[in-house]
Amino acid sequence: MKELFAVAAALIAVAGNAPYVWQILKGVVRPHPYTWLVGTIVTGIVFFGQVAAGAGIGALPTAASGMFTAAIFLLSLKYGYKAITKSDIVFLALALGALVPWLMTKDPTLSVVLAVSIDLISFVPTVRKTWLRPRTEAPVLYGSNVLRHALALVSLQSYNITTALHSVVMIVVNIGMMFLIVVRRRGERGRNTLV
Repeated sequence: MKELFAVAAALIAVAGNAPYVWQILKGVVRPHPYTWLVGTIVTGIVFFGQVAAGAGIGALPTAASGMFTAAIFLLSLKYGYKAITKSDIVFLALALGALVPWLMTKDPTLSVVLAVSIDLISFVPTVRKTWLRPRTEAPVLYGSNVLRHALALVSLQSYNITTALHSVVMIVVNIGMMFLIVVRRRGERGRNTLV
């Protein structure tokens, strides 16, 4: 049964990310390259940490989303958000700097805790960008991520901080992003009708 949940979560990763990639290519969304660079690194860390901690088939959704995260980062270099601020650079430096303790530890639990912390720090530029320009993001991606991470949790072979923390935190972050996009878009519409 866990295998079915893992496969379903991996398929949701494909179903949620493929349209996002298409929207990037069409110029509809503009991902922030700093967030997706760090996300690529973090997803790799989490995947290998999950495998080392016994996640089993439950690591499959992380692998599937990791391939898309890397592809989105590469696309963001050409099609992504270009208005990089000094604070974006600070958050990128913090996120990359936090990789040093990760590289120094051999403990998969500490690695995943650090990786999730890094992921949260790297998400700040995307939150800022989305607050200013909510139409540069797609709520469907974040909604599918919530479902994918929930199924990934159910599919884990072993439950511990190393295997589950990333999905739990990403459920909260993705719900927050969905609400941010929807609320900010409604706010834009409200301002446009008042003009």
